[in-house]
Amino acid sequence: MAYLNENYLKLQAGYLFPEIARRVREFSEENPAAAKRLIRCGIGDVTEPLPRAAVEAMKAAAEELGHRETFRGYGPEQGYEFLRSKIAQFDYRDRGIEIADDEIFLSDGSKCDCGHILDILGEQNRIAITDPVYPVYVDTNVMAGHTGPVRADGSYEGVLYLPCTIENNFVPEPPREHADVIYLCFPNNPTGAVASRAQLTSWVKYAREHDSLLLFDAAYEAYIGPHLNPLPGGEEDTGRGFLGNQGGRPYAKRQVRVNADIPHSIFEIDGARECAIEFRSFSKTGGFTGVRCGFTVLPKSVLARTESGKRLSLHPLWHRRWSTKSNGVSYPVQRGAEALYSPEGREQVRALIDHYMGNARILSEAACAAGFAVHGGTNAPYIWVETRPGRTSWQTFDWMLRELNVVITPGSGFGSRGEGFFRVSAFNSRANAEEVARRLRDASGPDS
Repeated sequence: MAYLNENYLKLQAGYLFPEIARRVREFSEENPAAAKRLIRCGIGDVTEPLPRAAVEAMKAAAEELGHRETFRGYGPEQGYEFLRSKIAQFDYRDRGIEIADDEIFLSDGSKCDCGHILDILGEQNRIAITDPVYPVYVDTNVMAGHTGPVRADGSYEGVLYLPCTIENNFVPEPPREHADVIYLCFPNNPTGAVASRAQLTSWVKYAREHDSLLLFDAAYEAYIGPHLNPLPGGEEDTGRGFLGNQGGRPYAKRQVRVNADIPHSIFEIDGARECAIEFRSFSKTGGFTGVRCGFTVLPKSVLARTESGKRLSLHPLWHRRWSTKSNGVSYPVQRGAEALYSPEGREQVRALIDHYMGNARILSEAACAAGFAVHGGTNAPYIWVETRPGRTSWQTFDWMLRELNVVITPGSGFGSRGEGFFRVSAFNSRANAEEVARRLRDASGPDS
């Protein structure tokens, strides 16, 4: 009999989103009439149609495959040059960041790459992860055997947790302890927080001093301004502060005036090319959650050490990993992603982002009007909301499901520091966002 990977047995009972699906399914079976009113603001899945530029490009590419003269079989595992060059030029070199075409690696999404990157990293690394956090960072390290057993609060032994709290605006400072590999995500999922240039500079400084590796998830970078929500008094909230409620009128606590100093890439910071890997995705910009396409940026100057102390570049290892374990992203999908960089495609992507950020504004204002304290939702499509006093995040989830027929994500599913919060996704139709806002405003709260 074959032996199994016992690290999987250390995982908690269920991944967050399957558990949400289970509860929603049970509720729907018990309440078929209410199920028809359900609006899902939980999982961050897009709802709007693909940009026409991408659709037309994929159709044309599929037609190419139907003719002998233009048929293509296996493509380069790391991605076609036509797309890698577009990414390197538009997302980096046009912004003054020196990234070579062959430092771009195409994949089926940043979620996958965040797990796959562990293939080329040693099991002896000490991992640092923010809390709350996107669950994939934690679970993939558990699967790879990089942690000890789970604790009572859901955290894992052997992991260095970096608290993200109201007090630090959900942006942790570098720890005093040593960490070999650090996961950072800005704009952040789930909190919607953003990190300033000074804050990211401190992380790059830490990484260089400690010979650490930063794994920087920038899947939501396109949502960084200009999407400033007007607040009373003419001030602007950058997403680092939070909204409260006073006399039924939203107001800003801890206002910060401009968001121009929020980097879109870790490579905007001097020295990051020697200590960082960046993950990006077309899922939330081009609506590719079902189409699947993302990329990793791995500069040749990023090094790691062997047991004997020899320092080697990670770039050829990542290249070999893709050559061995993948046949790459399909040709039509890569043509669709390329079209997002055309003038028409860029305009259509901007319209999608403006749509979702408009939803974020509507939902934030409604949550404030209902008496909740709200964070994020300004430079990210997620709203991080404080639960009512004395209510857990899962109790709030059940209340919103049963009383409002709205599905949200309980904060505890993102880590122990997520307890006391819930996440609302702005990925929805405008009609649904407005209906959720109406239900929130009409609700008297779970303590009624």
